[in-house]
Amino acid sequence: MQQKPVLHTLLSPRLLDLYDINNSIVVIIDVFRATSTIATALYNGAEKVVPVAGVEDCIAIGKKLNAITAGERDGKIIPGLQHGNSPAEYFRKFIEGKTLVLTTTNGTKLLHMALDRNASEVITGSFPNLSAVCKYLAAANKNVILGCSAWKDRFNLEDTLFAGAVISRIKDHFTIHCDSSLMAEDMYNLHRDDMYGFIRKLTHWHRLAAFGLEKDLEYCVTPDVANVLPAYKDGALVAG
Repeated sequence: MQQKPVLHTLLSPRLLDLYDINNSIVVIIDVFRATSTIATALYNGAEKVVPVAGVEDCIAIGKKLNAITAGERDGKIIPGLQHGNSPAEYFRKFIEGKTLVLTTTNGTKLLHMALDRNASEVITGSFPNLSAVCKYLAAANKNVILGCSAWKDRFNLEDTLFAGAVISRIKDHFTIHCDSSLMAEDMYNLHRDDMYGFIRKLTHWHRLAAFGLEKDLEYCVTPDVANVLPAYKDGALVAG
């Protein structure tokens, strides 16, 4: 019998060094809001999304590519960039056929960490593209790291809930001996029927709701409203 690939859940970027990612697909998870925004932009026809770690790089690459520059720090649009990190900003009439250069507090940071450590593949996931992520991982027959971007390296629940949603769907395809994965799936199963209610308790909800982003956050836990697979290729995320 063929041995199943292994799945682990990474609860914080600070733990990345503990995992062998050279032969793994790393799923970057930043539910509130980077990976939800990336999926939405590509679903609505963006040519590509270029994730960058720093603001200066975002501005410089945006000029070079004649692209839309966007990003946030601590939930707020960065001065000098054109747009923020709200999925609602990237509707089809605006983003179709364009390139988006994006920098965020947590998600783009973890993505570049995974690339620097030679991840075999990097994709991004959030509830809006849950089914696309699960379908790909189940078929790939490769080891998987579900990488929660967390909040400035601190554990958060929204990313963990998404990891749990993935695990609940695809666990039969993997060997999972990982307490963080067990916890993620249990948390998701506990709250899956009232996600809109539960997210109102989360730290990041209170942080972002203060900026009037409640609708954003509800969208970010709604399954399959932007069901594409963002995959990192040649310096950018494209719809796979």
